[in-house]
Amino acid sequence: MPRYLILGLSLLAASALAAPQTPPANDQDLAYSLGASLGERLRQEMPDLQLDELVEGLRQAYQGQPPRIDKTRMQAILQQHDEQANAAAQQAQVDKLLVAEKRFMANERARNGVHELPEGVLYSELASGSGAQPKAGGKVQVRYVGKLPDGSVFDQSQQPQWFSLGSVIEGWQVALPHMKAGAKWRLVIPSAQAYGADGAGDLIAPYTPLVFEIELLAVGD
Repeated sequence: MPRYLILGLSLLAASALAAPQTPPANDQDLAYSLGASLGERLRQEMPDLQLDELVEGLRQAYQGQPPRIDKTRMQAILQQHDEQANAAAQQAQVDKLLVAEKRFMANERARNGVHELPEGVLYSELASGSGAQPKAGGKVQVRYVGKLPDGSVFDQSQQPQWFSLGSVIEGWQVALPHMKAGAKWRLVIPSAQAYGADGAGDLIAPYTPLVFEIELLAVGD
């Protein structure tokens, strides 16, 4: 047998002998491990939980003893807790989205050549126009590209499209009357002037600001 093979087998045997063996679990270790696992999860989810009451409820239920609290009331308490936890989680997500929007809008506001319209709509002029300006309730013919804050395109129309100003998002209603036919603007629209807390299906998440490049081609009544 080759010498290097003998040496390798010797090392493997020595390693196997040196590896610590896990002792078999007894009932106490199993119970403790289950309790420690449950405790770790509860510590993360409910750090202010009263441990004495938790242990007492666990003991009574495990031993089949009558609970100290009526089952109907327990169900109501647990349901109320779940509702409060869900509401807190949803609010935390909303706060996170609002912080991200605020940061994005501040960065956009600081860009060169950016101007602010009412309702916080931002615009920068990519090409000037000299034609008519839209009127409230009038119609506009546009080409546009709509993007999310990460730059991904969620909607676009390279073919001219007619829209009634009363049928488009508020950010467009704010900005387009300030444009002249032939102009091309870059708009940054706060979520409150776009799709707000509801978002738009799977395309636009709640509290998402939108970026548009809009070319105003023509104005109608």
